Amino acid sequence: MATPESPKGTRITIRHVAADSGVSVAAVSKVLRNAYGVSEALRMNVQASIEKLGYRPSVAARGMRGQTYTVGILLVNIDNPFLPQVIDGIHDKLAPSNYKSMLGIGRARLKLESEMVLSMIDNRMDGLILVAPMMPEKLLARFARQIPMVVIGHHEPTAADFDTINSDDRRGAMLAVQALYDRGYRDIVMFSQEYMKDQQHQVATLREQGFRQAMQDLGIGPGIILRAPEDEGADVEAFRAFLARPDRPRAVFVWSDLHALILLDQAHKAGLRVPEDLAIVGYDNSPVAGMSMVGLSSVEQHGRQLGGMATEALLSRIEGRKTPKHLYVTPEVIARSSV
Repeated sequence: MATPESPKGTRITIRHVAADSGVSVAAVSKVLRNAYGVSEALRMNVQASIEKLGYRPSVAARGMRGQTYTVGILLVNIDNPFLPQVIDGIHDKLAPSNYKSMLGIGRARLKLESEMVLSMIDNRMDGLILVAPMMPEKLLARFARQIPMVVIGHHEPTAADFDTINSDDRRGAMLAVQALYDRGYRDIVMFSQEYMKDQQHQVATLREQGFRQAMQDLGIGPGIILRAPEDEGADVEAFRAFLARPDRPRAVFVWSDLHALILLDQAHKAGLRVPEDLAIVGYDNSPVAGMSMVGLSSVEQHGRQLGGMATEALLSRIEGRKTPKHLYVTPEVIARSSV
């Protein structure tokens, strides 16, 4: 079939793509929407025509029809070294679907998170992926009734209006304690985030529960949890005070790599040997943890997989699925020189 010619300056449309690829407009639309049942051969054929013709779907036109092929991603912050893995996983799955993404940063502030979500809804995005939001279930459900939504890093296993994709945080913490126990450590404490009201669905809470359960199951103590303030600089002071204690425990499980790396740095500055004087296990298995000069043992929660699973769930919700999904990824401990 001859390639369709368009007058100079005329925008290439979906009809040009359909004619060039020898399929119907409806088939091209299915490929663009990453609809269920599209064969790989059809996808490759249409994608080749899209690239050859330089076709770019009109966001304005799609918005008038109720679809913009844009997905909003709300992150808790941008300084957590774990989050790029999640974003990569999201984009891995978005790439063949022709959906694009727009990022927002909620900074773990409820008001800002709500404003960001409302802005994404107002901008007619087709769906949202929220990563570690602070919003309670009722507010999440209210938004999810307005737009397809998937939540990562927030445990709401009975939510009916949105999907959740999580690491099994409780299990991950238990594995961290077991890894320390297997290496002979018995005097183990946990550093967690500063306590907040209504945080029972936050990942830190599930990790605290897993820590205490493992300590109890192994018969090595009640499971003491210390808390690091979230204010910049205050966490460093809390770690310094801990390291200066004459009765300092021999091993620490830290609820996130971001904080475990700060503790590791402060331990080195205090002249302590890791792990001879203090063993440390983090959570996230961020890229920095694996650097040879760092060697932080950490719980791998498979961020790329979490992002990919969340995207698959969101695309199926956009296609019309209503039944909620609540999925878990199995974590594992990656042991390095810090234990």
